[in-house]
Amino acid sequence: MDGKHIDIIPPRNSGSYYFNYKGKHSMVLLAIVDANYRFLLVDFGTNGRVSDGGVLQNTRIYEKLVEKNLHIPPPDDVTENFKNVPYVFVTDDAFPLTTEILKPFRQAFLDSAKKEAYS
Repeated sequence: MDGKHIDIIPPRNSGSYYFNYKGKHSMVLLAIVDANYRFLLVDFGTNGRVSDGGVLQNTRIYEKLVEKNLHIPPPDDVTENFKNVPYVFVTDDAFPLTTEILKPFRQAFLDSAKKEAYS
C-alpha cells in the first residue's frame, strides 16, 4: 500500500489546497497491490496537501478495513513452524500501525553502521 503524488494544473482559485510538500500541485493516487504487483484496490482524488496516512483515512478502503468488511482472508499456516499467520498490508512509515497494517522497522534512531546492517 502506498500513495503517489500525480502532478496537476490546479483549478482556478484553489489557492494552496493541492500544494504538496514537494512544492508542486498534485492529487494522490493510493494503491494496494499484491505480491505479483497486480493492483487490487485504487483510490484517486485526494488533494496533495494530505499525507499518505491521511489519504487512507479518507477512503472507502479504510472505512471497510475499520468495519472488518474488506474481505481479508483469515490467518493461514505458512509453513510447519509458522502457523496462523495473518494477512497484512505492508506500508511505509507514513501510514498508521494497526493489526492489519504493518510497516518496516523504523531506523530513524539507528546510527549509520546499524542502518547498513539492517538494509
